[in-house]
Amino acid sequence: MKTAIAALAATLGLTTSVMAQEVVLKVHHFLSADAPIQTGVLEPWEKAVEEQSGGRIDVQIYPAMQLGGRPPQLFDQARDGIVDVAWTLLGYTPGRFPVSEVFELPFMAGTATETTNALQEFQAKYLGDELRQVHPLLIHAPAAYKIHTAGKPVNELSDLKGLKIRAPSRTMTDGLNALGATAVGMPVPEVPQALSTGVIDGAVIPWEVFGSLRIEEIVKDHTEIGSENGGMSTSVMALVMNKRAYDKLPDDLKKVIDDNSGAALAALAGPAFDAAEVRERQAAIDAGATIAIIPEESLAPWVEATQPVVDAWVKQMDADGMDGQAMLDDARAMLAVQQD
Repeated sequence: MKTAIAALAATLGLTTSVMAQEVVLKVHHFLSADAPIQTGVLEPWEKAVEEQSGGRIDVQIYPAMQLGGRPPQLFDQARDGIVDVAWTLLGYTPGRFPVSEVFELPFMAGTATETTNALQEFQAKYLGDELRQVHPLLIHAPAAYKIHTAGKPVNELSDLKGLKIRAPSRTMTDGLNALGATAVGMPVPEVPQALSTGVIDGAVIPWEVFGSLRIEEIVKDHTEIGSENGGMSTSVMALVMNKRAYDKLPDDLKKVIDDNSGAALAALAGPAFDAAEVRERQAAIDAGATIAIIPEESLAPWVEATQPVVDAWVKQMDADGMDGQAMLDDARAMLAVQQD
């Protein structure tokens, strides 16, 4: 009898647990489970959402494209409901999110925290239309990208000439070409193999991604540009939710999602990515890295060479019926406030 009662109690407990999980949210991204986006952002978000929903929301994280597809398809996977939530780079689909590209222009970046905080204000003012197909949870950025090369160090601008360098976005593709390199666009998970096989000579990426891709084992020459945390560019990253999945939530569960979106997630993402930047930079040094720093006083030729890329973005915004220069000035001012 006691065994039967215990079995019944266990069954009832399981049933109650299953009933409590009213919503399952499948979260998909392209990096490994030990990447800062998962350990520093998605896992704390999972814990907060599950706890604050009283267990009614079950968050399931699928790293490394475990649910299929390629990184450039992630935004559409969330839009179409193939997954409930996806994290990706908007720049993986060139030209599709032109307004957000302002933060991907050459030399338009700072630390992850600085750029992410600036993006919160910029998103509220300018990105509503570009993100209308999804329910955005977080728009953020890593620290400014550095140049990492295999076999030939980049100590000055002329060293870039003829090198095949991976570019993360359309604007950085144009920027690298303007600097004399040959830009090669590809999602970051493809970078290690491309470096190992000589498909590319180097890559524009942040330090932060090194650990999850083991890039410090492949390249030993690294170039930082300008002041501390200086770099070539950055990428606008997005954690987005399927609109139908959000809209069908009861109001109290919508509030749980809302309370853990936007500024709340930005407060996790910026510091997590900056901490990883410092950690992975030191790991590369420990692995024998050589780091060249292009001083601020030597940047004028770099900035001058890439100015046409900035001008082209402004011109495109004007052609689309917006005030490109005003938007650029706004973005720079928002970033400058964070850097003061």
